[in-house]
Amino acid sequence: MSVQERKQRERAERERLIVATARELAEQQGWDAVTTRRLAERIEYSQPVLYSHFRGKREIIGAVALEGAAEMAAEVRAATSAADGPRGRVAALARTYLDFAARNPAVYDALFQLDGGLPYAREDTPEPLKDAFAALLESLGEVAGDGVHPALFTEVFWASLHGLATLTRAGRLLPEDAARRMELLVDRLAVV
Repeated sequence: MSVQERKQRERAERERLIVATARELAEQQGWDAVTTRRLAERIEYSQPVLYSHFRGKREIIGAVALEGAAEMAAEVRAATSAADGPRGRVAALARTYLDFAARNPAVYDALFQLDGGLPYAREDTPEPLKDAFAALLESLGEVAGDGVHPALFTEVFWASLHGLATLTRAGRLLPEDAARRMELLVDRLAVV
């Protein structure tokens, strides 16, 4: 291995450590607790080393969002591929999405609530974000209904899931109605 390859590998490892530490800190204490000073202390590197990887917290949030998008896409695909029939796939997608949001609130915030400097729904949207949407579209496109554009239907279904995830986390919805909400979403919105 050349010196340059070793340095590139070490740089990539430092970057992964920064992102993992930011994510861990955000999940434990919220994004307000994630500062370059605290990250530098936790990973035992100087702040200038952090700034050599990320220009600031915004870019770190973006990196966590990209990582989270890839994880969510993988989880959705695994769940939907194990489900039977269109209704089963839609139900598995919805459960997996909501479970992901509940298990990873800081990552979910990085993806959909905070400014990570990432463009969404544009030509230059990063591939992990496009792939996460594609993971939803793969199952939802088949239940969009006649004359309904599959991507548009996916956006509406996704917005419904996002609303459920956000309102549930904020304690605005009765927990005992979660299963009925899911049934309504799957049975009334999707044409199965």
